Amino acid sequence: MSATSYIERYQSLADKLPGHNLPWLNAVRQLASGSFEATGFPSPREEEWKYTNVTALEKKLFAPSSISTPSTIDKKWLETHKLADTWSLVLVDGYFNPELSDLVGLTEKVIVTGIAEALQSYPDRVKALLGTTLEKESHGFLAFNTAYFSDGAFIDIPDGIILAKPIQILYVSTRNEALSNTRSLISLSSNANGKIIETFIGQPNISYLTAAVTEIQLGENAGLDHYKLQVESDKAYHFGGVYVKQEKTSRFNQHNLSFGGLLARNEIHVELAKAAECEMNGLFLAKNRQHVDNHTLIHHVEPHGISRETYRGVLADRARGVFQGRIVVHPQAQKTSAEMNNRNLLLSEDAEIDAKPQLEILADDVKCSHGVAVGQLDSESIFYLVSRGVDRETARNMLTFAFANEMVEKIVLESLRGRVQEHLLNLFPQTGIRRDWL
Repeated sequence: MSATSYIERYQSLADKLPGHNLPWLNAVRQLASGSFEATGFPSPREEEWKYTNVTALEKKLFAPSSISTPSTIDKKWLETHKLADTWSLVLVDGYFNPELSDLVGLTEKVIVTGIAEALQSYPDRVKALLGTTLEKESHGFLAFNTAYFSDGAFIDIPDGIILAKPIQILYVSTRNEALSNTRSLISLSSNANGKIIETFIGQPNISYLTAAVTEIQLGENAGLDHYKLQVESDKAYHFGGVYVKQEKTSRFNQHNLSFGGLLARNEIHVELAKAAECEMNGLFLAKNRQHVDNHTLIHHVEPHGISRETYRGVLADRARGVFQGRIVVHPQAQKTSAEMNNRNLLLSEDAEIDAKPQLEILADDVKCSHGVAVGQLDSESIFYLVSRGVDRETARNMLTFAFANEMVEKIVLESLRGRVQEHLLNLFPQTGIRRDWL
């Protein structure tokens, strides 16, 4: 797939990108730019992208936003997306906005700022972290992001620090036909613990492209609860990648919640060292002609690792969903315990799901399993409810919400759980469903 139009448009940005005065970063960007020019955006001819076609991105040249251009944003609308009792870091159209952020009360030992600022104040720390989780990763979106990222979040939590409350990173898109291209770096050193929520939103009825890559490094015995909530405009295109490297005995608990966008691709890739633990929960909902692709990859590279993965999808109308989950147990990763489960509910005869769970086991002393199920609402369950006085439409809605809400109940943050349940109620018909039931 040709990338010529994007290359020509973005070449003029070289001296405006953050860190343009750092030779090491310029070399990284140039290498990525050359890779993107050679390969372009991913094609369905590539095995990992066979179910998702991003050709539309070439037909629409999404323009980079400029930090110097004033952005009009409805602050009341923005506040409705901020979660209670959290610190917030806000990026508007790909740029950190300190005026809209709220970091009051955060200990000075923790660094929370934009990547552009971090490249000026902590360039050596950024250099030590940038790209370290992507050593085995390679495709056009990652090359494009590395070559042209405009800003992002930088969170560095030192040894032994336990955050008193979560940090919410809000990625906000406000301009039609624009691109938000961000690279975020999150590091928790040994014995540090925290909760981080990445929320992607866009003003209604605008078309734009979000390309957001988040790299996460967890030190020995560190623990992170990570949430990704994607509720963008119905006309938006979204590529989001979360790439995690866990040191020994670290813990990573992740919830991936994908509800918005015309086309969305979510990648969650994790590498576990000795006795590291990983839990990945996902819920994706789609209707009309939405396309949602979830691609997960877990590498067990050392012994005694534990991973648990559960994904559910609900698809209505002509929506299409994709779940590609892969677990790789390397030869030296003996005593690994890994489980993967994917269940999908189709509410229409025209809805589609492509489910492809994979296990690649190269060790002989392991406990690994995977399962997948695709189906429609159970007719006997509907009959049971109807026989007890519930009308058929309400019965269908009750069963649909119950199926999805089992995943929502896994969210321990009360403010986020309530927000997700609101989105769940808004996405599908609510006849007969009361908010206080959830």
